Amino acid sequence: MLEATNKLKYIPFENFKIGQKQNFGAYEVTQEEIIEFASKYDPQFFHLDHAEAKQSLFGGLCASGWHTCAMTMSMMVVNMDANGRSLGSPGIDSLRWLRPVFPGDVLSVQMEVLDTIPSKSRPNIGVVVSKVSVSNHKEDVVMEFTSKGIFSRSEDGLGE
Repeated sequence: MLEATNKLKYIPFENFKIGQKQNFGAYEVTQEEIIEFASKYDPQFFHLDHAEAKQSLFGGLCASGWHTCAMTMSMMVVNMDANGRSLGSPGIDSLRWLRPVFPGDVLSVQMEVLDTIPSKSRPNIGVVVSKVSVSNHKEDVVMEFTSKGIFSRSEDGLGE
């Protein structure tokens, strides 16, 4: 499990440029964590029982897509602690689970800035739209979504 810090460092909206890419994370997926998460939140047989999962469409025990989202969020928060935080998020769009995530996979994240949108109603903030791709150690993309993060404008004083 990755650990976040509590230091608050914010990135100003103006620091983001369309096309900018950032790579981070290295999250090793364990069988124990897959079963623990699934037991609580997604108790389907292919997330819980290795023998039964062999008979599934996936061919073996695999992580819940929601677990993959949670592991990705963990990597994103650790990255924010190191490089600067957003002020929150109005949500994600177009979430796709493209490949199963298996025990032993090591996940990493690539974020690409797609758009920067200054708020019309609140001039002290802006929204950064990013494509988030999560890959395993074989460089197979396992999940993608579009993320929206709210960031302070430099004039607000939080950004620097």
